[in-house]
Amino acid sequence: MPVSRDTAPEPHSAGSPDNADTVSQNGTSPQRDQSPLALTSVQTSAEPVWIKPGSAEFRRISIALFLAGYATFSLIYCVQPLLPELANHFAVGPAESSLALSLTTGFLAFAILLAGAVSEAAGRKQLMLVSMCVASILNLIAPFLSDWHAFLVVRALEGLILGGVPAVAMAYLAEEIDPKGLGMAMGIYISGTAIGGLSGRVVIGFLTDLFGWHVALGAMGALGLFAALGFAVLLPASRNFVRRPGFQVRYHLRAWSGHLTHAGLPFVFLIGAFAMGCFVTIFNYVGFRLSDAPYGLSQSQIGLIFVVYLCGSVTSSIAGALSDKLGRGPVLVVGLLLAGLGIALTIMDSLVGIIGGIVILTSGFFVAHSIASGWVGRLANGAKGHASSLYLLAYYLGSSIMGSAGGWFWAQGGWNAVAGFAGALLVCALLCGLYLWRLASIAEQVTISSQIEQDAGELQGELADARQGSL
Repeated sequence: MPVSRDTAPEPHSAGSPDNADTVSQNGTSPQRDQSPLALTSVQTSAEPVWIKPGSAEFRRISIALFLAGYATFSLIYCVQPLLPELANHFAVGPAESSLALSLTTGFLAFAILLAGAVSEAAGRKQLMLVSMCVASILNLIAPFLSDWHAFLVVRALEGLILGGVPAVAMAYLAEEIDPKGLGMAMGIYISGTAIGGLSGRVVIGFLTDLFGWHVALGAMGALGLFAALGFAVLLPASRNFVRRPGFQVRYHLRAWSGHLTHAGLPFVFLIGAFAMGCFVTIFNYVGFRLSDAPYGLSQSQIGLIFVVYLCGSVTSSIAGALSDKLGRGPVLVVGLLLAGLGIALTIMDSLVGIIGGIVILTSGFFVAHSIASGWVGRLANGAKGHASSLYLLAYYLGSSIMGSAGGWFWAQGGWNAVAGFAGALLVCALLCGLYLWRLASIAEQVTISSQIEQDAGELQGELADARQGSL
């Protein structure tokens, strides 16, 4: 079982029946993606052509997917610091106001599941670009809506459309980047999501204080369109992707089922769900806490707290590089423990203590998310887009369901209840992480034992040949 970080990457040869992402069904030479949106020539060889870390194309891909992560997550989370504003403007409660985010992430979760399958026929780059553009336009429309339910419908549609980015981005990286540099590339993409989350929360806070939340929300849509333009110019064509025409239901069901019965992948999916549920719960309701007495922070002051996303940008990149050297298991567990320490600190009454706890929570969360998302591409045996979509389905369902459930804890027991709920979710994620670490250790031992046996067999063969020669 390919759990260890040292396990060889999946083969891309035409003779491999399990490699559904690279081999056509009829066994002939696959038809490569040659969209006019692709900016470089497309490799037609059945063998993978990896993009090496440090190359010009690696840098282009890193910047392009950084922009994709930025646009996606700034559009998703730009309403999070506005939840108190939305509650006042539309006369709804805290839990109901959280639907402006929870519906987006909930529809995003199911859209991601389908997007991974649709991209097999439509192409990776095309789907990501269209999703970014349409979602940005919807964000421009939302501020003009005066009805709360209409506003929620638009936010839900944004989630549905944005599903075309996250799963496909992860699959693109897993297919194109040399496995030795995949952790670094995935970390850079995750850092883009962190910066997007930062911009969506911090910039909109200042704009809201200056011009009102209507202008602020529209400005985030405009920034998303600019990011989409940069993405379109920079991202190279897929080299190792094979288009599969049509929507083949049996193929997609078989691919999803295979990942769900994998020995390790379901636990990676659960880590994504629990960790994200914890993270969003804290950030959904900390604004309500800090805008009330005794803190009484303004919208821009609350938005400044989200600058801690810079820590997530840094730690996700560092974690990706460390996982390539030390293994994913230990780095993942350390990230989850850091996040738990951060939650504990937020229970303090001191504003400095609360902010310090959020910094540590954010750093730990992005370590865990970077490692888990990279682990998906490494564990998946073929159909990597489907594996990524299942991870992100769990990830955003955790955000949607647990993020809204946190409103009940806030109403019943205040911040201590919210922190306790978030801490329980982290414990569940930690148990899954420890199990995966154990599986990785076992797999590495099996790999070493097999190599020793192979070397011993080769030595015995050489000795036999030597004796035969002496005779």
